[in-house]
Amino acid sequence: MGEHPEFQAEQAFLDAAYDRLDEMRTVVGERIQEVLQQRGGTFQSVTERDIVVRTGLQRLEQLDIGRESLIFGRIDQEEGDVFHIGRLAVSGRDQEPMVVDWRAPVAEPFYRATGRHPMGLRRRRHFATEGRRLVGMEDEVFGEGAVADDGLVGTGALLAALERSRSGSMRDIVATVQKEQDEVIRAELPGVLVVQGGPGTGKTAVALHRAAYLLYTHRFPLERQGVLVVGPNPLFLRYIEQVLPSLGETGVALTTVEGLVSDVRMRAADTPAAARVKGDVRMSRVVAKAVRDRQRALRQPVEVGYGGVRLVLSPQMSEEVVALAKRRAGAHNSRRRFVEAQLRKRLHQQYIEAIERQRRTGIRAERGEEETDVSDAELWRDVRRSPDVTSALDRMWPVLTPQELLHDLYGAPALLALAGRGVLDQAEWRALHRPRATSLDEAPWTSGDIPLLDEARVVLGTKRASSGEEGDIRNYGHIVVDEAQDLTPMQLRMLSRRSLSGSMTVVGDIAQATGPRAPGSWDDITRHLPARRPPRVVELTINYRTPAEIMDVAGRVLAVAAPHLRQPRSVRSTETPPQRVPAAAADVPARVAEVAASELEKVAGGTVAVIAPASLVASLGAGLEARGVAFGEPERTGLEAPITLVPISVVKGLEFDSIVVVEPARIVAESAQGLRALYVALTRATKRVTIVHAEPLPTPLSTLP
Repeated sequence: MGEHPEFQAEQAFLDAAYDRLDEMRTVVGERIQEVLQQRGGTFQSVTERDIVVRTGLQRLEQLDIGRESLIFGRIDQEEGDVFHIGRLAVSGRDQEPMVVDWRAPVAEPFYRATGRHPMGLRRRRHFATEGRRLVGMEDEVFGEGAVADDGLVGTGALLAALERSRSGSMRDIVATVQKEQDEVIRAELPGVLVVQGGPGTGKTAVALHRAAYLLYTHRFPLERQGVLVVGPNPLFLRYIEQVLPSLGETGVALTTVEGLVSDVRMRAADTPAAARVKGDVRMSRVVAKAVRDRQRALRQPVEVGYGGVRLVLSPQMSEEVVALAKRRAGAHNSRRRFVEAQLRKRLHQQYIEAIERQRRTGIRAERGEEETDVSDAELWRDVRRSPDVTSALDRMWPVLTPQELLHDLYGAPALLALAGRGVLDQAEWRALHRPRATSLDEAPWTSGDIPLLDEARVVLGTKRASSGEEGDIRNYGHIVVDEAQDLTPMQLRMLSRRSLSGSMTVVGDIAQATGPRAPGSWDDITRHLPARRPPRVVELTINYRTPAEIMDVAGRVLAVAAPHLRQPRSVRSTETPPQRVPAAAADVPARVAEVAASELEKVAGGTVAVIAPASLVASLGAGLEARGVAFGEPERTGLEAPITLVPISVVKGLEFDSIVVVEPARIVAESAQGLRALYVALTRATKRVTIVHAEPLPTPLSTLP
């Protein structure tokens, strides 16, 4: 994009728009200060001032675009109207629009118009800016003399953005959203929308832009109900955390699945066998059965004295009460009140009958009616204090937390066998057994336990039985789920119950499924999601990130790993195919350090990732240090360092200018879905791939030069 006849006029417009944005910020800031200086008043006036300040601060956040471009495009309609498209709406002093928010309906043709379908446009213009300075423009003309329709919008601006060096944070793509991406972003709110997207298709960015679009279009009720974004790990969340704020949306909650249950600390990892069982949807039945197994009659009668009468809580009475309680609706813990009420009524009736019987037989002298005037509440208050009665209640209908339920279940093979009867085979329920910890605080909770604890929370309800609450799960008006192909059925159930209306955007790539159980299709996932409407499945088909030379090699891996799946078409070529660097086993760490340092020079200003199997991370880190190569580690520095040593387990969803893949054969051997994990690793690069290995390469890579 070079010099343009209207360059100076557009620069002047850009200056005016920025000036007006500054004025808008100033007005809001002055209003906040004015309100803060007010003192006293009624409760209502104080509340109103708080609302004004809170709303004003939110507005200031929306108007703060930092160093991002305010305006990135313009559309000229056939009727003569001209609209500048930008990150947020800016109006002139006369309230006429200067800049149209990219999410507004009038901006839609900027992203969707093509030579065949111009959508009423005669021209589309793309801007390249550095801060407030315009550095280039690119025009696309529609109608007679229109540009060729290759399916891409603003090719020059797009390729320029793709060639930029990566950093430790994902950038928004608001200026270069393509037609098929925009169709996903602006899809209707209701129901489950599944977005299948191979490597480099921008599916994560599209999902985040969709969240911003939905908040703009459906501000009420989504701002009140909330929008939740769920990512695969904390590193990924740190990588994407600036995208929504850059689009003016700061109120969206970001979390992992595990983060949805905040009162549990994970201390351990499951065996592969336990992980498979815990993720299976049948565990919902096991958890429910484990709760029912704790609703049981007494084996022996319990006697307690009251007012000269021996009251008996018999096994038959307890069986009748438990049977009645089981037939009632509601969470387990909330029904404890019903159990106590039934026992209170029955023991009181037993007491009254005993008093009358004693009177009839002359055992008790006539002393008026005061003994039969004892209310059931008074009797129960005293009887309830008996340790034997307390123990009987806890035998019949214990009040439990999810942690207590699962801790007891995992620690007792007999309970596991009982809960798993008819649902799990012996090998499966035995895989769940683990020794009891000395306390709940020391219990070795794992990632696989989180959905089961959440399931138990629903079945049990709150432990505060007297409150009448059924649980404390937070619900959302819309949920965005990234890398959904790796979620287990139990994790999907956990997310579904947090959806208020069944509105979800589910994003992923079946080909990149690397969890213990790889789904065969999206049907395997959507069957566990809200079913109020049939799910819609759309596919992103264009790879903007990964050059064709790299995808050709990655495609060989995919062809073996999942021959029924196809990969997206790359729009870029670098003429730099992946390279391999063989080394002796003892020399691998040193060679990796040399290659990483060399790659950093070749992508000057960019990023390099050393992607390795977990078993080699420590030795590779030592090798980098020994060579004096500075590097970052995800848990310590995130992705801010120019060179980052990244375990294969957390690399999904990330991108780097250059990657160094270490020992592909070991990546395959150590990963649950072997070759698919290698496919993920190879497709993280935007420019270059180098493979360092001592072990023989997997067959799909054996022909590399």
